[in-house]
Amino acid sequence: MTLVLVVDDVPAMAEQYAYDLKRLGGYEVAQAQSGQEALDRLAGEPVDCVILDLEMPGMDGFEVLRALERRGSEVPVIVYTGTGDYERCVRAVRLGAYNFIDKAEPVERIVHEIELALERRRLLGEVRTFRRTADAESPLIGNSAAMLRLREQIARVAPVPSTALVLGESGTGKELVARELHRLGPHAGEPFLAINCAALPEHLVESELFGHERGAFTGAAATRKGAFEAAGRGTLFLDEIGDLPLAAQAKLLRALEDRRVTRVGGSRPISIDARVVAATNRDLDADVLAGRFREDLLYRINVHVISVPPLRERRSDIPEIAERLVRSICDRFRIRPKRLAPDTLNLLMAYDWTRNNVRELRNVVERMIIAADGEVVGPEHVPAEIRGELPASAEGEAGTLQALRAEAERRIIVAALERHEWHVTKTAAALGLADHASLFKIMRRHNIKRP
Repeated sequence: MTLVLVVDDVPAMAEQYAYDLKRLGGYEVAQAQSGQEALDRLAGEPVDCVILDLEMPGMDGFEVLRALERRGSEVPVIVYTGTGDYERCVRAVRLGAYNFIDKAEPVERIVHEIELALERRRLLGEVRTFRRTADAESPLIGNSAAMLRLREQIARVAPVPSTALVLGESGTGKELVARELHRLGPHAGEPFLAINCAALPEHLVESELFGHERGAFTGAAATRKGAFEAAGRGTLFLDEIGDLPLAAQAKLLRALEDRRVTRVGGSRPISIDARVVAATNRDLDADVLAGRFREDLLYRINVHVISVPPLRERRSDIPEIAERLVRSICDRFRIRPKRLAPDTLNLLMAYDWTRNNVRELRNVVERMIIAADGEVVGPEHVPAEIRGELPASAEGEAGTLQALRAEAERRIIVAALERHEWHVTKTAAALGLADHASLFKIMRRHNIKRP
């Protein structure tokens, strides 16, 4: 039920408003007889709208509006006055009030204003949600030459239902490119289904991709569609396809060639219509030579190849991306908007972002926003490694060789973990360590924890 707070230092007036609003509007109504009491109730109750008297002793309505502005309150406030001084009402609106009314107005008008205020608040919430979604999912931020080429390539490939392979370093936005291919494709209204091949347990890969029949294996209590079936006529995005086991690669190749799948434990072939978009940050040609990836599958998935440029190859896009991230993060954390100082942007543009590209930039921007108390994020809030300085830990012990070596080892480990999405076993193998336990020991020694 909608809760309306009536703030008036005259109890009889507040009680009359409470009675009429309950009777005509069906609202739940609370009362406050001073500005401070109103602020206390707003801090402790989920108030939906405030009816605020401007003329009160002590803390008047203007002071209440200023306090709500400092708090960042989004509760709509309708001010009323019995003096007929509408210049004061206009001043209140400039301080953040939604609208103003006269105490002589009929209650029906007040109920109408409350409904309009609540509707406006709902619409503003939807706009914020839309902006937050757009900020999070928009894949093509920037107007650099590299991004213009990428847009052109996506527009050319999207209408064609053939298989596509998206190449790019970790954090460049390969999934977002796949989503854009889907959005611009002929079946944008159909499902977009993303599968991370690197995260699939080897014994469940076939079940996830092709589905299974009831009783096909221990735990298969019911028949389940696989990703190919679930995607329908839409898009199936196979991320990190280079990590797919060889046995599963063979069955994936058969599915792509025959356009049919058979569920685990089943015998009836099922036709599939989904378009497959694969992605990887690996060198699949090298994996083919090493026997880790099937050459015939590579030729089947790379009908169209789209390369996503790393952030260092489109540095001119960094200011726009960073500012979009600032808006999105401030909105998500419900904090006052902040802005990046020009010197801060220069430091961000000078860095190579080789660890995780846009994903790394997003993490750095979030850290800077949390570190900055004011509305301007200055160069002093930029992490030391982005500024090209050694952290304090590396400068300890008067910069001894031992301390510098320890910091270098720590950086190597963190970079490797980020490249492999913090998958410890894969990182250990890539670093040439004996097993994951060896990597865990090094991580404990350097106090490295997943963010």
